[in-house]
Amino acid sequence: MPVALEQDPPGAVAGGVSASARPPLWQRLTAGGTDGNGLLTAATGALLLVLLVLLGVTIVAIHPLIDEHLFLGMLLLGPLTLKLSSVGYRLALYHAGNARYRAKGLPELVMRALAPFVVLTTLAVFASGVVLLAAGPSSRGTWNEIHKLSFMLWLAAWWGHVILHLPDLPKLLSARKRERERPWDDYGSGRGGRALSLAAAILAGTVLAVLVIPLFHSWAAFEH
Repeated sequence: MPVALEQDPPGAVAGGVSASARPPLWQRLTAGGTDGNGLLTAATGALLLVLLVLLGVTIVAIHPLIDEHLFLGMLLLGPLTLKLSSVGYRLALYHAGNARYRAKGLPELVMRALAPFVVLTTLAVFASGVVLLAAGPSSRGTWNEIHKLSFMLWLAAWWGHVILHLPDLPKLLSARKRERERPWDDYGSGRGGRALSLAAAILAGTVLAVLVIPLFHSWAAFEH
C-alpha cells in the first residue's frame, strides 16, 4: 500500500537516481504518497467496474450462467478488499495526523456521508452471497431475499459513488502526469507496488473462486 514519502529519495538528480543511493525495494514499492494512494484507489475502482459489468451479464441470464455468476462473485472479493484497504489506509493516516494526508484532506461531505452506506451494503451483499454458496439451495428462503435486496441497495450506492467521483478524474490525471515527470519516477513513484497490489488482489480472488468451485454443483443442478 502506498505510503507518504516526506522527501525525494536520497541521491535523486536531474537525470535519475544514482545507483549507490537507490532506495531499498520496499521503499520503492510503497512510495507514491497521497497521489499514489489515489491512483491505486482509482485503478481498483476501474477494475471493479469492469467485473461488475460482467457480473451484471450473469444476473440477466442467471439460470444458464449460474457458475459464472458464483465464480465472479467470489473473484470480486479480492479487488473489493484492496479498494476498502486503500480507502481505509488514507483515512487511518489522516486521523493519525500524517502531514501529507492532512494537507490532502478528506473527501467531500456527500461522499463521506455515502461511504458508510457503500461499505455496509458491500458487506451485506457479499456476506449473504457467501452464506448462500456455502449453505446451498436449501438456504434460498431467507438468505436469497437478503442477497437480492442488499445487492440492489449496493448497486445504487456503488453507482452513486462512481458518479460522485467523476469530477476527480482531472485530479487523478494530473497526479499521473506529475508521477511521470518526476526525475526519480522509476524508483519512487510506487507504480510497481500498485501493479503488484492489483495483481495480488486478482490472484487472491481467483484462487478463492477456484477453491470453492465444488460448491457450485448443487446450485447448478438446482438452476437447471
